[in-house]
Amino acid sequence: MKLVTFTYQETTRIGAVTGDDIVDSLDDQAIPLTMLEFLAAGDVALDAMRELIERRKHLIRLSSVKLHAPIPRPGKYLAIGLNYADHVEETGREKPEYPTFFTKQGSCIIGTGDAIQRPKLSDKLDYEGELAFIIGKRCRHVPVESAPEVIAGYTIANDVTVRDWQARTPTWTLGKSFDTTGPLGPWLVTRDEIEDPHNLSLKTWVDDELRQNANTRDMLFNCFEMVAYLSQAMTLEPGDVISTGTPSGVGVKMKPRGYLLPGQTVRVEIEGLGVLSNPVAEEPENLAYY
Repeated sequence: MKLVTFTYQETTRIGAVTGDDIVDSLDDQAIPLTMLEFLAAGDVALDAMRELIERRKHLIRLSSVKLHAPIPRPGKYLAIGLNYADHVEETGREKPEYPTFFTKQGSCIIGTGDAIQRPKLSDKLDYEGELAFIIGKRCRHVPVESAPEVIAGYTIANDVTVRDWQARTPTWTLGKSFDTTGPLGPWLVTRDEIEDPHNLSLKTWVDDELRQNANTRDMLFNCFEMVAYLSQAMTLEPGDVISTGTPSGVGVKMKPRGYLLPGQTVRVEIEGLGVLSNPVAEEPENLAYY
């Protein structure tokens, strides 16, 4: 299933994409309105959505809705750094002995089609196309071989980064968490539809220029190893987002630098998961509020 969070006629809820339509779950009491509640409900909600898809009732044209990030505000958004050998090489860093995680704050998340805003404070705005996976079950101390069972599905992430702010601190958190630097989507593809998450083509374009061209088999630490590692330290919960790192081709390592400019569009495509597309715009002048 391709699960979406969307707004139609001023009401936001979840549904499932089938062809050019969305199966609307609004009137089905077995299906919660939010993706976090849906994932927490487990197989009951999944079975109800499958039944709704089979009936093909309450269809809405995909083109007539506003898509949001499938998980608009996760409890945790964890991302791994330096997880592709070619990216490690282009940065000049040492290959990590252990997975290196940082956090992106939930307030940075936007959906496909939403604008990535270049902040007033920096012109060093960069893209990082990535595979992300979504936790589907509350879990702790998960062995690698059991990790697939706790993953609800997969989506596309763009780990947009403000490079000079990233460099200010070893935790990277601020440079990774500016508003609008967390595009996710366009939907959550359930794990049963992805035969092998570690053999997917990943491409990133800036306008028509192909900047990143890789395969998830080249990850140093795979999705299941990440689940096992993280769950030793913390309880993972339904809706937690884990982004799996970016390959080589980021703008900061281009000569001249390939930082994002207002007016450009970034597209990340991952085999079987669709396309995440976001225009780049200047941060609005009148954005201050308090």
